[in-house]
Amino acid sequence: MVAESELNTGLLLFIPYRALENRVFAALAEAGFDDFTPAQARVMQRIGPNGTRLTELAEQAQVTKQTAGFLVDQLERAGYVRRMPDPTDKRARLVCLAERALAAQPVAGAVVAEVEKEWEAHLGKRRMSQLRQALTLLREITDPYA
Repeated sequence: MVAESELNTGLLLFIPYRALENRVFAALAEAGFDDFTPAQARVMQRIGPNGTRLTELAEQAQVTKQTAGFLVDQLERAGYVRRMPDPTDKRARLVCLAERALAAQPVAGAVVAEVEKEWEAHLGKRRMSQLRQALTLLREITDPYA
């Protein structure tokens, strides 16, 4: 086992994220949303409020267009997304969240809020605020979609 002081920063960021993600998936499954995978969720999380083109979803999820299309097809069959014509380009289609995805969002959001409260209780209000500020600053150089 690697000593905690030897863990790289990326892994230290990933561990709490994975714990949060596991809690969200457990709550979603308990609420009846147990028919999508983490890979599908990563694509679904990137769908904007007015829909997103498949090519943009693939790029943001860092998967091929074919993989994104396959995942969107599965999500569409399960009722989480729908494809709509893009009003700005008649040749393009937008992937939009469907009712099932919109119904799952409050369940996931409640778990995220609960976990963040637990983290704040553990770290303290000041440190949690500093963590969020630092991660927000880090996003400026790590997230090309921010």
